[in-house]
Amino acid sequence: MPDSPGASSLIDFVFTIDYEIFGDGTGALGELVYEPAKRLKDLFQKHKAKFVVFVEAAEFEKIEMYATDPAISSVRQQIREFYSDDFEIALHLHPQWANARYERGHWQLDLNEYNLCGLSKARIAQIVDASLSYLRDLTGQPRFTPLSFRAGNWLFQPTKTAASVLAERGIKIDSSVFKGGLQRKNNLDYRRSLQNGYYWPFSDDVNEPDANGHLLELPIHSEMVAPWKLATSKRMTYNNQYGVNGQNVSHKLIRGLDFLRFRYPLKLDFCRMTLQEMISMMDKVIRADRNDPEVYRPIISIGHTKDLTDFETVDSFLSFLKTNRIEVAIFNDVFPKLSAHFRTHVA
Repeated sequence: MPDSPGASSLIDFVFTIDYEIFGDGTGALGELVYEPAKRLKDLFQKHKAKFVVFVEAAEFEKIEMYATDPAISSVRQQIREFYSDDFEIALHLHPQWANARYERGHWQLDLNEYNLCGLSKARIAQIVDASLSYLRDLTGQPRFTPLSFRAGNWLFQPTKTAASVLAERGIKIDSSVFKGGLQRKNNLDYRRSLQNGYYWPFSDDVNEPDANGHLLELPIHSEMVAPWKLATSKRMTYNNQYGVNGQNVSHKLIRGLDFLRFRYPLKLDFCRMTLQEMISMMDKVIRADRNDPEVYRPIISIGHTKDLTDFETVDSFLSFLKTNRIEVAIFNDVFPKLSAHFRTHVA
């Protein structure tokens, strides 16, 4: 096969989609989950590509339990079809759903369990086991174990206990980190991971590579930019959808402090970024690959079904990747390759 600009066998691009409604339980499954996921799947099949579906299992189990949305049956069927068509099903957890109740037309979420990593080992195991059981029911596979996990609101600190629970159950990959991330209110601080490579094993602290770790971190790709660069018209059309609405003044002030720095991480979000933003970010990866072609570079992107409206940009970006001969992969494709590069390319 002839060479082309940017061509490389050591760059894989992974699209991941968080498959969920809004963080406070509002929104309809048909509009925010089923329909956008259906259109995305059709688009990827046109390109003969796959993506990773991070299914928010605790949320869907509660919606089904309380029968709050008739589209849950369509969602169940869609997840099974994703699985049968070899799209990757992964575990996504917002643990505040585990004790959720539906009262007087509104969800009452248990914010005392907002961060899975802050709970006891027994409680973490209980929540994870329930979600794994539900995923097995959804896929129709009693022995199904997802390869990868993503924490709700990216909260994977303190790491040690939750990581051990996931590893004990056969999960191999976490993709919660975005390098440079900071949320003071939730004690999330991924700034130390900026010195790491494209992936690393870890055990007690997701920021710290540990050659003996039983989990691999494949972080959501990001680059540090001036905070004002996050304020594009496309990105600003979305509300804060990852926490709970009605934040008080003190919370907003604390969150504002997170942005008071010269550089802030811009995640490679294929729903919120413009085509030119994504191409610019990937051009940097392609140049790095040319300068050091021996390094394996799995590039992990993120999106959310509730944000997914601009399919033309996704279509064009898939075409860009194809033109540059960058493979679109899922974690099931990436994981076997990591062992070949593991020892020499862990930062």
